[in-house]
Amino acid sequence: MADFFSFRNSNIDPWYENYHTYYGGDKDARNLNYSDMVNKYYDLATSFYEYGWGQSFHFAHRWHDESLQESIKRHEHYLALHLQLKPGMKVLDVGCGIGGPLREIARFSGAHVTGLNNNEYQISRGSVLNKKYGVEETCDYLKADFMKMPIPDNTYDAIYTIEATCHAPNPVACYKEILRVLKPGQLFAGYEWCMTDTFDPNNEVHHKIKAEIELGNGLPDIRTTRQCLEALRLAGFEVLMEEDLARSSPVPWYSPLDTSRLSLSSFRLTTVGRFLTRSLV
Repeated sequence: MADFFSFRNSNIDPWYENYHTYYGGDKDARNLNYSDMVNKYYDLATSFYEYGWGQSFHFAHRWHDESLQESIKRHEHYLALHLQLKPGMKVLDVGCGIGGPLREIARFSGAHVTGLNNNEYQISRGSVLNKKYGVEETCDYLKADFMKMPIPDNTYDAIYTIEATCHAPNPVACYKEILRVLKPGQLFAGYEWCMTDTFDPNNEVHHKIKAEIELGNGLPDIRTTRQCLEALRLAGFEVLMEEDLARSSPVPWYSPLDTSRLSLSSFRLTTVGRFLTRSLV
């Protein structure tokens, strides 16, 4: 317990002081130190994510008769199908976490998937899980920053990202780097955190909610959907399809985190549940 809190004090306090403008931090400093910010966040959060959420660190469009884990797998299959993945293809997962989507997509499609990640702990954990599930032949990792990938031009047959490039300090530069390592004429697809047109930057409540999301997920300034699409075009991509899946999801994307929907799985989110979890940890 003492070790945990000493770690927290040295890593979380600067998070508020240096990395978020809402709490007095400097935006330029946060963008300049994005790699340090993201690494500290995932060093702390990864094991909790896996314990509470599973091996795929993302949300998903979800149907009423679907469990959270079923929706996450379908979300990953949907991405693989739009990328037209086939056995033998060489695919890059940009910002792969501990490789939950990577393993699922490789097994679903038969493609070889390399996960790119700049966090040493997540790669080591992902490698253990690859071995556990017997996918070492079709899944591997590369430790690198997605803003400057040590990969030759025109290397991959397809590239995807799942809620990862939202960490990029400069989206145009990030997408340009992805385009560089993608073979000409091939597909890049992904899911991105975006602010919709209903967000009002002059509304203090909206601004505070946005700031708390950024703090809670180790994100820089969350961009709007329009900014993300424009960044893709400026990077040189042709946008073939875009969709706000939150609008068409019968079950709200935030449902697993909603404490007003009491269930056995959501009990841990309540005040009592959080207290018990924290005490046990």
